[in-house]
Amino acid sequence: MPIHLLPQPAPSVPAQAGSGVDSRGADAYGPATDEEPFTVRFAGLRLVHAALRRDLARLPNALRLLQPDEEDKGEALLRHWTFMTAMLTCHHEQQDTRIWPIVRRFAPELRLLLNWLEADHHNLDHSFTRVTTLVRIASRDTGSAWPVAYAMEDLAARLETHLRIEERQLLPRMDRVVTDSSRLGGLGELLDLLRSADGPGTADALAWLLDGVDPAQVERLLAECDDDVARNWPHWQATYQRCTAPLWGPTGGGATDGSLGSLVD
Repeated sequence: MPIHLLPQPAPSVPAQAGSGVDSRGADAYGPATDEEPFTVRFAGLRLVHAALRRDLARLPNALRLLQPDEEDKGEALLRHWTFMTAMLTCHHEQQDTRIWPIVRRFAPELRLLLNWLEADHHNLDHSFTRVTTLVRIASRDTGSAWPVAYAMEDLAARLETHLRIEERQLLPRMDRVVTDSSRLGGLGELLDLLRSADGPGTADALAWLLDGVDPAQVERLLAECDDDVARNWPHWQATYQRCTAPLWGPTGGGATDGSLGSLVD
């Protein structure tokens, strides 16, 4: 059954040498239309990383501030955590089944690193499952909110190590072996995977991924999507902001480290 962020009607390791990412160049998703073309390589991967960091920075405090009489807010918090975990699972599936096999073929020197990352995906998935059980309890019993919030923060630190390894050791090498025209690791590929895997809905996933991203970059990223997605985006964004406002305010809390304003390191 699809996992939705918003309420729905029923039923319904070894270091690897590599160069940095070149953020300027030909548009990876089609002919350039601006005088200064701009490319976000592997935008699907980078967006998931940024969204995970954003939510893992603000969810613990939202849980700590939860009051005993705020049942609706507790349900919204649990729903958001469950959705985020589902997106992480789909992200790992995209990497393990679609991206890593191609990288292994064209960059065999990365096989040990990829093996470690894949094993760590399984460990992370199990860790998130355990914390989800705790969040479910804390969303109904605020007396346990603080220790569960600390568990969230410990898991965030654990995940951050994994994300940094991917970004610093793997993505630079992928940039050298994956052609600019490839959809590998892109936003379009991620949305296709979510549809085929009966995962989180496109509207929910896109609004979650693009929360806090610079509007100019949003326009470029939407150009990778089909016309239906681009046409419905303003409505999806407004609905997402309205439904998540009770958790952290109408502005979404903002990025705490600037990582959402730009997807390029």
